[in-house]
Amino acid sequence: MTTHPEFRLSALYRYPVKGLSPEPLERAELETSGYFPGDRLYAVENGPSGFDAVAPRHQPKTKYLMLMRDEALARLRTHYDDATATLTVEGDGETLAARLDTPEGRASLEAFLRRFIPEALRGEPKVLAAPAQYRFTDSPTGYVSMINRASVQMLEDDLGKPVDPLRFRGNLLVEGLEPFAELAMLGHVIEAPSGLRFKVTKRTVRCAATNVDPETGERDLDIPWTIDKRFGHRDCGVYMEIIAGGSLAVGDVLRVVG
Repeated sequence: MTTHPEFRLSALYRYPVKGLSPEPLERAELETSGYFPGDRLYAVENGPSGFDAVAPRHQPKTKYLMLMRDEALARLRTHYDDATATLTVEGDGETLAARLDTPEGRASLEAFLRRFIPEALRGEPKVLAAPAQYRFTDSPTGYVSMINRASVQMLEDDLGKPVDPLRFRGNLLVEGLEPFAELAMLGHVIEAPSGLRFKVTKRTVRCAATNVDPETGERDLDIPWTIDKRFGHRDCGVYMEIIAGGSLAVGDVLRVVG
């Protein structure tokens, strides 16, 4: 078996509610053929989306509140408690704790968003919960996403400004690869020390969501255009499928096997 250069997992993130803030993790347990744990469990419908929880089908992200169009969402700070299904939201001097497994809790979050971003709403906001074996990912095959820190550094160098890796809203942030080397990994398998294995399935096409500063909510850069100018495409990062479950921890050394 040929072994390629190793690289290191420097951070793990999940996004319990689509479009809202990330939560850093020290470790995670991933299941074969599953999604990243606790990721994109909920989305907020922006007017009727056609989503059917009984027979879920992937919907374009434009059906939901999301950073590509609703940059004010980046000003909210959120935390999700798995044990109680409670989302705590802080923003514009207001703090809300909403149990998303109850109609009353979902209604309180919907009311909060009506106050916070009324100009963004095309209809009534509605909190949607992902049924089993479904998540509100941007891509129908977006099981786990990986961002290469060196690719982000190259963009920083081109722009002459800091670029927060959280603009790319990935689950895994890795270092030790060459810039944009992740794009050449399609079809390869990445292995963690626990025996966890990913198969790289798709390059991630970048949209205007990456132009939004995740701290301030300001639309201050043009990331897709910057990538396009250098490479003739708008890809940064990859999606991966979990082909063998296992644990993953910050600091793990990963390797590409093929």
